[in-house]
Amino acid sequence: MNVIVRDFPRADRALVEALVLLGVSTVHEADRRRGALATAVRPIQDGARVAGTAVTVCCPPGDNLMIHAAIETCRPGDIVVVATTSPCTDGMVGELLATSMRAHGVVGLVTDAGVRDVAELRAMGFPVWARAVSPQGTVKASAGSVNVPVVCAGQLVNPGDVVVADDDGVVVVPRDRAAAVLAAGQERQANEDEKRTRLSAGELSVDMYALRGVLEGLGVTYIDGPPE
Repeated sequence: MNVIVRDFPRADRALVEALVLLGVSTVHEADRRRGALATAVRPIQDGARVAGTAVTVCCPPGDNLMIHAAIETCRPGDIVVVATTSPCTDGMVGELLATSMRAHGVVGLVTDAGVRDVAELRAMGFPVWARAVSPQGTVKASAGSVNVPVVCAGQLVNPGDVVVADDDGVVVVPRDRAAAVLAAGQERQANEDEKRTRLSAGELSVDMYALRGVLEGLGVTYIDGPPE
């Protein structure tokens, strides 16, 4: 059955705004290294960092009808997550769809397919993470679904989950885990701040992380001068 779900529970906005400050790598570590999309999904721009609640779209390959339908369900602070029912690198989203998304408060796009009009997307500052860039256009002829669970770049994404994206990639945090991941991420960040201070003062990471014993246990020895 193909459906368009108009409304659904979204993660708390305060949690989303706090998670974006941590960045993708810290959030991924804080969630026990879960939720990272495949590395083939990459940013088309440099320096963008966003987080939002997922509006999910499931499309047949080469057909973006359901993306058009999904925009009506978007709210400010959402990220549109597009998956296809079989592999696709066609340009499923371009400048015009991005313009419409932005007008409805969408803060970014993540897709396991392709995008086009990349120069225009960069110029308008609309953040995109995609598997491919392609001039290949699409049709608008086949049914799909909006705001149902999808698998995007190897990760399950439910509508309302938190999506965090930056130069390191994309990570998804289930809505019901967002508060716990935030707490763990903030603790990790504080720990890293302390380590950064020590490293800046000249302390060696091999000592800070107590790695000399690890090296010794692996049979690594120190010698002065070249090995004989």
